[in-house]
Amino acid sequence: MIRVVIDGREVVVEQDTTILEAAEKLSIPIPTLCYHKALEPYAVCRLCTVEVVHRGRSRLVTACNYPIREEIEVFTASEKVLKGRRMIVELLLARCPEVPLLQRLAAELGVEKPRFPLKEENCILCGLCVRVCQELVGVSAVSFVGRGVEREVATPFFKLSEDCIACGACAFVCPTGAIKLEDVTDKEPRPLPLEFDMGLKGRGNIYTPFPQAVPNVPVIDRQHCLYFLTGHCRTCQHFCPAHAINYDQEDEIVELDVGTIVLATGYDQFDAHIKPELGYGKYPNVITGLEFERLSSASGPTRGVISINGKQPKEVVFIQCVGSRDQTVGHEYCSRVCCMYTAKQAHLVKDRIHDANVTVFYMDVRAFGKGFEEFYDRVRREGVMYRRGSVSEIYKRGDRVVVRAEDTLLGEPLEMEADLVVLATGVVPRADVEDVAGLLSLERSAEGFFAEAHPKMRPVDTTRDGIYLAGCCQGPRDIPDTVAQAKAAASSAIVVLRQLSDQLISDQ
Repeated sequence: MIRVVIDGREVVVEQDTTILEAAEKLSIPIPTLCYHKALEPYAVCRLCTVEVVHRGRSRLVTACNYPIREEIEVFTASEKVLKGRRMIVELLLARCPEVPLLQRLAAELGVEKPRFPLKEENCILCGLCVRVCQELVGVSAVSFVGRGVEREVATPFFKLSEDCIACGACAFVCPTGAIKLEDVTDKEPRPLPLEFDMGLKGRGNIYTPFPQAVPNVPVIDRQHCLYFLTGHCRTCQHFCPAHAINYDQEDEIVELDVGTIVLATGYDQFDAHIKPELGYGKYPNVITGLEFERLSSASGPTRGVISINGKQPKEVVFIQCVGSRDQTVGHEYCSRVCCMYTAKQAHLVKDRIHDANVTVFYMDVRAFGKGFEEFYDRVRREGVMYRRGSVSEIYKRGDRVVVRAEDTLLGEPLEMEADLVVLATGVVPRADVEDVAGLLSLERSAEGFFAEAHPKMRPVDTTRDGIYLAGCCQGPRDIPDTVAQAKAAASSAIVVLRQLSDQLISDQ
């Protein structure tokens, strides 16, 4: 270990640690435009120049690639250092006068106007894009071409590259924004939607699936990670301070001996694409209730701001019973939760957009729970218009959509323009319900959910001893009912486990 003093502060580092890495340990900033942790230090921009004093001798070195091998004292902002940085920034600014990053550096260093002829470039020739593409991605879709003052970054023969995989790494590391993916390839980047936010927000290849995930740690998406696709990259290893990246980790199947099983597999949302006349997936301002839930959530993609295409909707329409009580899609049952979550979402719109007009199209309002009817009355008093009617079609008109429906109380057709349409999609059995039922030899109801042993006397039991049901895997239900049933199922499981425990004790 070697003792180093940087700007009067002491740090102990291993031999061959660079000055830049040692300064990071002390949170001392050193500017650089060409450094990347996953690449070998390049020292091409020379902005990271610092003053090193050793045995009374002073000299300037580049911090990103100077290995510490003996005790030294480092000055990152001496007058000699700042003078050199001003000259470098002045030269870069003369080449790229419109780059905001260079303008900020110039302002910080007191460089007012370059003394050299101005050019109209964006690229500072730092080489990061070329090196990342070649060394990490392993594609070499971009490279340096030309010599001297004619040197520049380009694709081979200045044509769109066929080798580029549109990963965007070059554009990501470019410090000046000079690299544009559309200049490199005609392939479309593949955005990764965050599933928890219903695709309203993108994510990276390393992400946390959702808040309160168990375990609450990031995961790597193997299907899109460059390392698993190409065998190159491994960039995240260089940036993870805990050294927690393990590319060799595999999925495991763990076998357990258990006394009871509580089945709480949940449900799927009705796929609104099955009702193409409602325009879901065709028009961006037609969304589902679950998507609206994330849109209005403080932890959602817009931090709770209700907006569509960057604008607050003024005319909002909610359509209930989408995929429920509908013989045409094979779901004749009521999903039970749609009426009240629609009322809640309508209330949120009126609360956050005071001048919004909100209309709810419904068949029947089923506000059966404790306090539900009172909340429904409150929402109507707030100005939400409930119209009993069936929506037959949604089509586009300009930037808005038109809801075509029939008001069954008035007995007349109507059309209503809307900035936002929210579909109250119903509850359907999970896609894997048949596999789970076969695995555990369980019966299913006519609607496809798991069937209880008796609807009144044994509402959480199945026909198989020791297996209990909780939540929407048995049928549509709201949160209070789910919590009550979960407690009942857990209590039933505890009774069986206690009996098994007593039996084991008596056998001993």
